[in-house]
Amino acid sequence: MRHCRGSKYRPSRWLAELRRRLAAVAGPDDPAARGSAVVEFVFLGALLLVPVVYFVIAVAQVQGSSFAVVSAADYAAKVFVAADTPAAAHGQAEQAALLSVQDFGFGPGDLGMAISCGGGACLDPGSTVTVNVSLEVPLPLTSGLDLSFATVTSTATQIVERYG
Repeated sequence: MRHCRGSKYRPSRWLAELRRRLAAVAGPDDPAARGSAVVEFVFLGALLLVPVVYFVIAVAQVQGSSFAVVSAADYAAKVFVAADTPAAAHGQAEQAALLSVQDFGFGPGDLGMAISCGGGACLDPGSTVTVNVSLEVPLPLTSGLDLSFATVTSTATQIVERYG
C-alpha cells in the first residue's frame, strides 16, 4: 500500500488518532469501578451454576432410580420363581424388591409392584412370572416435602423351572 508524502493518514498517525478517539469515548479511568467485573462475574457465575448443578443432581437421581427398578424387578422375579408356595413367593418378592430399592437410597413409600402369572398357576413348571416395579423419584434436596417429579418403571419376566 503506497502512501503519499503529503497524506495526513499514515499508519502510525492513523493508529494514534484511533487510540485517542477510543480513549475519549471510554472516558477517564474511574477508580470506583475497578474490580467490579470480578464481583459481577462471581455473582453471575453462581447464579447460573446453581440451577445447572441442581439439574445434574436431578438427572443423576433419575439414573439411580432406573438402576434401582431394573434390579428390583429382576431380583423379585428370580426370588418369586424360586419360592415353594405362592403365598411365600409374593412376600419374598416384595422383600427382594424393597431391599434392592433401599440399596439405591430410595424409601419403601415410593415403590410400587405388581406380579402377574402366565401359562397356568404362578408356580407351575414352565409358567412365566412377570414383575412390574415402579418407583416415584423425589425431587432432590426436598426430603421434608413429598414431591416427586418422575416415575420410573421396569418389567422382568422369569420362567418357572420344569424340573425344579
